[in-house]
Amino acid sequence: MADDKKLTTRAADFSAWYNEVVLRAELADYAPVRGCMVIRPNGYGIWERMQRILDDMFKATGHVNAYFPLLIPQSYLAREAQHVEGFAPELAVVTHGGGKELEEPVVIRPTSETIIYSMYAKWVQSYRDLPILINQWANVVRWEMRTRLFLRTLEFLWQEGHTAHATHDEAEEETRRILGIYRTFMEQYMAMPVITGLKSESEKFAGALRTYACEALMQDNKALQAGTSHNLGQNFSRVFDLRFQSVEGREEFAWNTSWGVSTRMVGGLVMTHGDDKGLQVPPRLAPIEVVIVPIFRSDDERAAVLGAAHRLRDELGSWELPENRRRRIHVDAREGMKPGAKYYDWELRGVPLRLEIGPRDLAASQCVAVRRDTGAKVPLPMADLAAALPALLEQMQRDLLDAARARRDANTVRGPITWDAFRARMDGPGGFVYAGWCGAAACEAAVKEETKATIRCLPDPEFQSTPAPATCLKCGASSRHEAVWAKAY
Repeated sequence: MADDKKLTTRAADFSAWYNEVVLRAELADYAPVRGCMVIRPNGYGIWERMQRILDDMFKATGHVNAYFPLLIPQSYLAREAQHVEGFAPELAVVTHGGGKELEEPVVIRPTSETIIYSMYAKWVQSYRDLPILINQWANVVRWEMRTRLFLRTLEFLWQEGHTAHATHDEAEEETRRILGIYRTFMEQYMAMPVITGLKSESEKFAGALRTYACEALMQDNKALQAGTSHNLGQNFSRVFDLRFQSVEGREEFAWNTSWGVSTRMVGGLVMTHGDDKGLQVPPRLAPIEVVIVPIFRSDDERAAVLGAAHRLRDELGSWELPENRRRRIHVDAREGMKPGAKYYDWELRGVPLRLEIGPRDLAASQCVAVRRDTGAKVPLPMADLAAALPALLEQMQRDLLDAARARRDANTVRGPITWDAFRARMDGPGGFVYAGWCGAAACEAAVKEETKATIRCLPDPEFQSTPAPATCLKCGASSRHEAVWAKAY
């Protein structure tokens, strides 16, 4: 690890930089069980913001929250062949409880389709009982072999939505609606631009009819699957006998969807916006939006400056936001710590805006605002803060998204590309490559085997190239799809 004052740079070792930022910004720490993490208050504060905002977005579209058990009978997973095959290597199985061997082992949920649709089957008799639009906030366990804080851990936090509908078209509309919610959240709140599109058969969720995903590009030019939305068709309904009587009086199987995002988004935020000083948190997700750092030398100066800082915090904190919440302002009144050390600490933690206030500022009725993203310092009259700071925070939010989008676009390749050029790209700078695909699983597998690049998605129309690629990247046959290829986390 770097010394106490400097992080490893992104250019020197992006992986080491990421781990150092997560640990030193106190987002998370390693737990006693290998592969698990403790989410510390700084990291959990970001997750809480994500959770609250997404929860409001789900509820605005008619979804309600519930909770389903952590433990699932092992036989439930075995009922859906693709599902059990997809998750078998990651299952944590409980065989003993209360000092006795269980009659049937239970699985710690890797995902909840099986337990939820078995319950829906009890609750649904008629088309009048549909749709069911339920979400749960929970933890899941997947026994990963290679773990990394936030990005891939044995246990993680997430939300998983599960819905039941009377028709395929209603389920498909729901699947796409949620994908749109995820994209809106990631771009407008995380300031992380994403590509949306369909997953290939080999990359889709185990047991799904089709899977849609949000794919983001990190600063090391690897892709991150940030969220997925699945049209499950009738697979789970048939397995768990989720039937209903239609308007016409026929007995039919319900159509299901599931969708989720997780604490992986915190890792995505770090890798999208962090710099060599540490974390950068977009203002809309920052647990602390503004930190006020008092500057003083004598006890008399201390009393005057701290008093002004606390009054300023109370005034700024009273601004009401559209969602009827207040601004998140903090005064750093720590003793025995020089202002420069405090600046370093808050820059490492990624607080968007710092206000410096000292005796000269008090005399001039001003403070100095310092942006975390650009480092720009702007003196602001106290009288103007109520109007200036909200506008400045919103400008920072927009600027972070613009910078991330520009970086992604600069590391995206479109147009005809040869196989040799593609391999060189994946061996070198990486990034997104838009290229043709014949649709053959063999070509997809060969690309992965030879370059470690995978199809991140078959992009939605707004992301597709014009003209569309004519030939397959690997075999040269006529292209059936345009695919976005990249190495990924």
